[in-house]
Amino acid sequence: MSAGWLTVLLVVLGYGLGSINSALLVCRLLGLDDIRRHGSGNAGMTNMLRIYGKKAGALTASGDLLKAIAAVLAARAVTLAAGSALPFDPGYLCGLFVLVGHIWPVFFAFRGGKGVMPVLGVILLVDPIVFVLLAVAAIIVFWVRHTISLVSITAAILVTPLTLAIDLLEGVNPFWDTLFALLFAMLVIVSHRENIRRLQTHKEGPLWPDEKSQDRKP
Repeated sequence: MSAGWLTVLLVVLGYGLGSINSALLVCRLLGLDDIRRHGSGNAGMTNMLRIYGKKAGALTASGDLLKAIAAVLAARAVTLAAGSALPFDPGYLCGLFVLVGHIWPVFFAFRGGKGVMPVLGVILLVDPIVFVLLAVAAIIVFWVRHTISLVSITAAILVTPLTLAIDLLEGVNPFWDTLFALLFAMLVIVSHRENIRRLQTHKEGPLWPDEKSQDRKP
């Protein structure tokens, strides 16, 4: 198979897997109303957690991670079977379109999630060191602010410089890895544009209100 046809196949595979929206499938599995009618209207882990609780949130997060992991593994297997070579890890390309499909799923009227969990699933396989560093940063930000959107935006901002730094430290040509990381970051930031506006106006609430703010409620 030529590199061109392989690229097309990986794009279609990634977009198809990405369009399988875990939040909406969990709603159907558990007999819940469409999550897009509630809360922020987003079909992602955070809104599921807020509206339907920990079980629904955990199932959604797991599904989003697993589809990204499956896409990376499938992309590598297909590339190996095709006997073609690409100048980058095929998991990056397939993972990028998992993200596109997750945000704009063809199976669910192009209304999906914001892409953070799929990105983490891809990074976990293609660059585990960057994944660990992002996880540490996420834990610190969440511990300080308890705001998932801020955690997501911070991870998106950090993924490109961390990818570049790790490649340089390992003596690897950073061009393709850094380019894909930048594309991941841009898509996640674009999908969080409303959250960014709320953060700028101090209207973005934490995942769980702190005890002091609860005590002040009438």
